[in-house]
Amino acid sequence: MGVAALVMAGGKGTRMGCNEEKPLVQVCGKPVIQYVLAALDNAKKIDSIFVAVTACTPKTAKLMEKFHVQVVETPGNNYVSDMGYAVQALKLGKFLAIAADLPLVTGEVLDCIVERYERCGKPALTVAVPIETKKRLGMSVDYSFKMDEKDVVPTGINVIDGSKRYGDEWLDQDIFLLDKAELAVNINTPQELQTAENMLAKR
Repeated sequence: MGVAALVMAGGKGTRMGCNEEKPLVQVCGKPVIQYVLAALDNAKKIDSIFVAVTACTPKTAKLMEKFHVQVVETPGNNYVSDMGYAVQALKLGKFLAIAADLPLVTGEVLDCIVERYERCGKPALTVAVPIETKKRLGMSVDYSFKMDEKDVVPTGINVIDGSKRYGDEWLDQDIFLLDKAELAVNINTPQELQTAENMLAKR
């Protein structure tokens, strides 16, 4: 089974201390969203790619013309409501939602996530990493929750059945805990950007 991918690319990136749109923050000379798109292209379980932008990311929308993706502009209210808007506008069925600021993610990891979703039997899957891994890598933590008495952090990747009443209510979900640096490294600050560049340089 293949699923669609929805890249959430509407962020301002204010914590970066620059005026650049967050999806366009340069990581080793390339916009961070380009790494995410490359991973999705390499994932065997992804059938199509959509990119959700907002009025805050017009240059991102323009850049997407160079890629084989469909762009949808969302209201820019917040991450969850914008995702719900995109699901309805695009009439998405089962899809993988991914934040645009995960430069280390790979197609192999994304295929592993979709395969776990196929087995879980629930309409939604949230991918998380241990909070210790985030802290060890010097990543900031905005939100965490308990899983089997452990503190874990959402990665910004979910697989969801959009045919359900997404946006109106919480869907029954499974949690997939993956202790991988590829999922723990996202970019919100200049320090996190430096960490991502250092790790990419070692690949």
